[in-house]
Amino acid sequence: MTALTVRLPDEKHRRLKALAKSRGTPLNRLIDDMTTVMLAKFDAETRFRLRAARGTGQEAVGLQVLDKAMGS
Repeated sequence: MTALTVRLPDEKHRRLKALAKSRGTPLNRLIDDMTTVMLAKFDAETRFRLRAARGTGQEAVGLQVLDKAMGS
């Protein structure tokens, strides 16, 4: 396991601690869970884009929808 130092504004740290407390989980676990969700989304987007690149015609529409959903 790796230790990671992250610099956050005090207010954001306070809010994250409050969120973790409200969920009954340690702050480290909350951060670990959040990164798991972000990586899963990234992996799904990557797989989608790779499959779309091999598509035959409608992939552009799917990529536009994905970009819109991702706020791009």
